Amino acid sequence: MGQFFDTIPEFLFPWIKQQKIFWIATAPLSEDGNVNVSPKGYDRTFHIVNEKQVWYEDLTGSGVETISHLKENGRITVMFSAFEGPPRICRLFGKGTVYEFGTPEYEALLPVEKRLPGSRSVIVVDVHKVGTSCGFSTPFFTFKSHRMKLHNFSIKVEQSDIDAEASCLPSELDGQPRSNNGLKAFWKSQNVKSIDGLTGIEQAYASPVHFHKYSGEGNGIDDEHIAMKDQKTTVTWRLWNNQLVLGFILGVVINMVYGQFRKIYF
Repeated sequence: MGQFFDTIPEFLFPWIKQQKIFWIATAPLSEDGNVNVSPKGYDRTFHIVNEKQVWYEDLTGSGVETISHLKENGRITVMFSAFEGPPRICRLFGKGTVYEFGTPEYEALLPVEKRLPGSRSVIVVDVHKVGTSCGFSTPFFTFKSHRMKLHNFSIKVEQSDIDAEASCLPSELDGQPRSNNGLKAFWKSQNVKSIDGLTGIEQAYASPVHFHKYSGEGNGIDDEHIAMKDQKTTVTWRLWNNQLVLGFILGVVINMVYGQFRKIYF
């Protein structure tokens, strides 16, 4: 049975923090505009401030729908779903505000040592309603690993910006993208408009704030390694399974032949 609350119940705090994935839903005001739903992940990107406010670190993507919709109307829903343990779905309904990379609000929440590579904004959500429901039809899934492709891509393009800025004179650092292959250039070319033409990134690509070389411990296991490992495991299991079936069939045939042989000669 579904339940609604005016604030985030305290019993949901630890459960929300345990989830490995959440979804963001937004929409433009236009009746023929495109409704957007985006999956989000990575540890330590979602934060609960209190029972009325949450925020998450928005990583760079090929689109900018959430940012554009929030700048137009602010409506947002955050959804969590249990894939382990008792079934549960939780939705946080609220008003979202975007703080782009380089703004004081962004810097206050994400200082250099906490920011993830590729981080382009902070989305703050003021929650006005919380809904929970059963989630009885949601299947069980086991978490393996975060995908590292975006992480590693972001490190690479940010380093391109770092190298380009290092080659400039101080008087030339006006905040504009210096590398055609850098993250700021990507924001300027790919993240300034939504698919409906709404305003997306406006300041981040021109921010005078510089990227800092990532000093984390390694880049984790890459997607391809995990995918290939799964594929090899599947192939191995299929071969082993086929061998068992073949062995069983051969055993039946040999037993039948032996039975006929005994009837004829004994």
